[in-house]
Amino acid sequence: MDYDIKDIKLKDEGLSRIKWADGFMPVLKKIRDEFKREKPLKGFTIGACLHVTTETANLMITLKEGGADVYLTASNPLSTQDDVAAALVHYYKIPVFAIKGEDNKTYYEHIKSVLSYNPHITMDDGADLISTLHREMKDKIKNVLGGTEETTTGVIRLKSMAKEGVLMYPVIAVNDSDTKHLFDNRYGTGQSTIDGILRATNILFAGLYVVVAGYGWCGRGIAMRARGMGAKVIVTEVDPVKAIEAVMDGFMVMKMIDAAPFGDVFITATGCKDVIGKSVFNLMKDNAIVCNAGHFDVEINKKELEEMSVDKKKVRENVEQFVMKDGRRINLLSEGRLVNLSAAEGHPAMVMDMSFANQALATKFIKENHKELKKQVYKLPQEIDKEIAFLKLQTMGIDIDNLTEEQKKYLSSWEEGT
Repeated sequence: MDYDIKDIKLKDEGLSRIKWADGFMPVLKKIRDEFKREKPLKGFTIGACLHVTTETANLMITLKEGGADVYLTASNPLSTQDDVAAALVHYYKIPVFAIKGEDNKTYYEHIKSVLSYNPHITMDDGADLISTLHREMKDKIKNVLGGTEETTTGVIRLKSMAKEGVLMYPVIAVNDSDTKHLFDNRYGTGQSTIDGILRATNILFAGLYVVVAGYGWCGRGIAMRARGMGAKVIVTEVDPVKAIEAVMDGFMVMKMIDAAPFGDVFITATGCKDVIGKSVFNLMKDNAIVCNAGHFDVEINKKELEEMSVDKKKVRENVEQFVMKDGRRINLLSEGRLVNLSAAEGHPAMVMDMSFANQALATKFIKENHKELKKQVYKLPQEIDKEIAFLKLQTMGIDIDNLTEEQKKYLSSWEEGT
């Protein structure tokens, strides 16, 4: 079996952590049991480009139990957990091509390694697998029946491809499922981002000014959790509706340039580039902390930060300190990459349970419906979304009401009024 990982000797530690995460993913486990019985993916090859974490491992194991041949690479050079990669290779015979800290050249070589196995379904977190396939390995596209995409950033890229008419097969936007973005993006990103900052810096949030760039579901979660830690939160936005929402949720809202002198901690979560650059760095106070929770490392302009500084040094694990000409220090976390995955362990398994249930059921949906799907970006059907929500409630021991026949009739009619 071909693979490329850091050290196979890490396998036992990885196995222990995979099993620990599995204990908090009961919905995915129910799907795995069903997949094991029915083998809905038998004969299919799945190429996955995801963060190589314990939660992802349990998704890969589920897909393999469903009969698929699975190949995995990382969707970020710093998010791989090397012990997890080793356990997947050794104990589950799943080829993994991922090493934490790999350079960009190796990162894309690993993506191409997965694509070389001619996947029938691609599974993305950021759309690097799909974009590489469309740019550099078009001869492999004829084998692909469909794909899935997990992130806001990736969905934006794919919708752009579909609009331009260059997307060559249908893709399920798993991120658009309610049981994904309402929970994973908000509660998962909110908690894990704070976790990553704390592990990297050991700062006290209480009393600090925290600037959150972007008030999408990820930004909402980060702002909520930072406030819960006692921080004074400033939100920056370009969307007037989201800005009003942030105001009415009780946060200060202002332009980034105006927030720059106040911020002690800056967190980007926009999916856009150059959110923080030279003009903002120039106004930051001494010892400001800057980090990113968006998928790609383009939100913080690292080139401009480098050019402005007279000295740079690593002061802690995952912390680079840039010294300005006037002596101010600006601390960049995790090279501007996803701080929650590079400085911590990513989202808790309990929330990824629903996200990866969506991924697993999306692969089954593609296999069963690919002939009817056009070269577009689709949401998973609402009934699948609700099925996942019901399963999650069930595993939490929570019951909810059901509509009576009379109530169903009322809700579907127009005659009955005051």
